[in-house]
Amino acid sequence: MSTLPLKAPIADCGVRASDSAIEVSVCIVNWNCRDYLQACLQSLREAALEVSLEVLVVDNGSRDGAADMVAELFPEVVLIRNAENAGFARGNNQAAELARGRYLFFLNNDTIVPAGTLRGLLDYARAHPEAGILGPQLRDEQGRPQLSYRTRPTLPALLHRITWLRWLGLFRQAYRRYRGRDSVPPYPSLKGSGTDAEPRPVEILMGAALFMPRAVFRACGAWDEGYTFGGEDIDLCIRVGRRYRVIYHPSLEIVHFNRVSSRQHIGFSYSHTVIGITRFLRKHGCSPAGLLFYKLALTLDAPLRWVGHAVRYAWRRLRRQPHRAAKSRIVMRGLEHFLLHELPALWRV
Repeated sequence: MSTLPLKAPIADCGVRASDSAIEVSVCIVNWNCRDYLQACLQSLREAALEVSLEVLVVDNGSRDGAADMVAELFPEVVLIRNAENAGFARGNNQAAELARGRYLFFLNNDTIVPAGTLRGLLDYARAHPEAGILGPQLRDEQGRPQLSYRTRPTLPALLHRITWLRWLGLFRQAYRRYRGRDSVPPYPSLKGSGTDAEPRPVEILMGAALFMPRAVFRACGAWDEGYTFGGEDIDLCIRVGRRYRVIYHPSLEIVHFNRVSSRQHIGFSYSHTVIGITRFLRKHGCSPAGLLFYKLALTLDAPLRWVGHAVRYAWRRLRRQPHRAAKSRIVMRGLEHFLLHELPALWRV
């Protein structure tokens, strides 16, 4: 990805601003995603024309020069360098500990914040103190909408993703509700209009862009550092949702390139996502018998999925479809890492 041209630093974007002048603290955790991070920071530099903000970047031991890039090109950014990958939850907590803004904006490194979005999030949060977390519509670089919210994951919904259970058609309705694929929208508009443009309460927001008052973050508890990567955003939304509203705001948008870093490190991301979701189930009420069955199903499913993707990979290579073959190979690598290195960690959860 090509980087964006730089503009002069904005004075109230950095550490020199007084605490009282900072409205929003943007917290970004980065791991080997230099060019996308640069584009994200450039968009925030422009957003600082609309909102008084500070930006905090926690670099989790990147080896691509990302931290040095931030220090050189964005001196106004508060940079925290970790010697190794401390995880997404821990990185966000490190940034939040240093944040001085009244509002925290936890933002993925593979995003771009369009003009007006940050201002809109701040204005809505100020006008609706009952909102504990606020999330925008996520769109890819082509403008296509991405999944921005969903219902709370349940054991039946997750079991439907197991290959042999899906073949049998078991738990299909639970999975459709979880993914929001039912014909009736799962959440009404706050204003009762039923239109997709109105803000509305949801259970879970996708963790790419979460805006919340710092007071709510402190009252409901920080990110659970027991999660390394995956499940921590679900956990946070559930905890905040017990005391406040979790609001999806579809008329405010963020560009999200989606899983850029995770695809580059598929073994780490796939394995820890599986482990994180399992931790969520255990922490939030899944029975011991249900959790045992889920772990067993995942263990048996991984080699079956690897074989399926290996067949697809070979077929796509034969048909000279290198892009599609590469996607199958990425999934295979993730499954290989999980089976060879992280399977014991699943059973320790």
